[in-house]
Amino acid sequence: MGDLSDGELARQVRARPGLDVRIGPFLVNLRLGLCEPLPLLQRMWHDYPLEPSAGIRDFHVSLDHNGWLRRWWRPQARFTVDGRSPFQPLAAAHHFPMLEWGLNWCVARRGHHLLMLHAAVLERGGRALILPGAPGAGKSTLCTALAHRGWRLLSDEFALVCPQYGRLLPLPRPIPLKNGSIGVIRDFAPEAEIGPAFTGTRKGTVAHVRPPSAAVARMDEPATPGWLVFPRWQAGADTQLEPLSRSDAFLLVASNAFNYELLGETGFITAARLVERCGCHTLSYSNLDEAIVRLGALAEAAA
Repeated sequence: MGDLSDGELARQVRARPGLDVRIGPFLVNLRLGLCEPLPLLQRMWHDYPLEPSAGIRDFHVSLDHNGWLRRWWRPQARFTVDGRSPFQPLAAAHHFPMLEWGLNWCVARRGHHLLMLHAAVLERGGRALILPGAPGAGKSTLCTALAHRGWRLLSDEFALVCPQYGRLLPLPRPIPLKNGSIGVIRDFAPEAEIGPAFTGTRKGTVAHVRPPSAAVARMDEPATPGWLVFPRWQAGADTQLEPLSRSDAFLLVASNAFNYELLGETGFITAARLVERCGCHTLSYSNLDEAIVRLGALAEAAA
C-alpha cells in the first residue's frame, strides 16, 4: 500500500470495487467515504500487499459518513461489512479505531475455520509465545515491548490456531495502546512508530503502533506453539513466572476463545492439543524489562 501516491490511494478506496488488501490469511476489500483516515491508514498499513486481481474476498468493509446531515452536524462515521452495519456509528473523529475494531469483529465472526483465542502471539526461534489476556492484563503493552525486543509479531488480538496442523497463523495488525500504556511504550521503545492519540473513545485514549515491517513481510509463515503464558500486570508487583498445570491452562484457553463452543469437538481437540504442546505459565509483572528477560529465558532454554 505504501507504494501508492496519496492521490492514487484516495482514488482506489473511493471508487468501486475498492482496494483489495492482504492481511495475514484474510483478503479485505476496503472502501472509504471519509478522507480523514487516509494519511494514517497509509502509514499504519504501509507494508500490506495489494492484490489487484483478487478473487474471493473474506470481507467487504467500508467506512463512511452516517448520512448526509452527519457530514456537517456532529459528524459520525459508520462501519459496514458486506453492506450491513453491525454496530452503532461513532464520532467521525474516531475513524481509525472504528475501522480496526470493525475488522476485529469481522475476524471474530467469520474465522470459524480456525480456533480463535483472544491473545497476543509472538515468535522466536520458530516457536510461538501465546499471551491470552483479558482487558487490563497488560497484554498489548507486553506484546508491543516484545515486538521491539527481538520477537516476531504474529498478532496482538488473535491467536489463530489451525485445527488440521495445530500451527498459529500470523495476523500482524496495528497494536492499540490504551491510556497510560501509550506513554509507557513511548519511553520503553522510542523507535516504535506510534500514531496519533484518539481521546474520548469507548476505551478511553487509544493510539496505534505500526506493526514492524519484518512481521508483515513474514505474515505467510506460521509458527509452532511453544508457550502459553497468562500475563497480569500489577503496579509494584515483583516479576514472577510460575508453572501452570495443563488442566488449568486448558480451562483458561477455552474461556479466552471466541469460538470454542461453536467448534464443538474440533474446538476441544484443538485446544487440548495446543495445551499439550506448550509449556504453561502465569506471569505477574510490573517491570517490562524484567518480564522480557524471563520470557526470553524460556526461548533460550528451548533452543
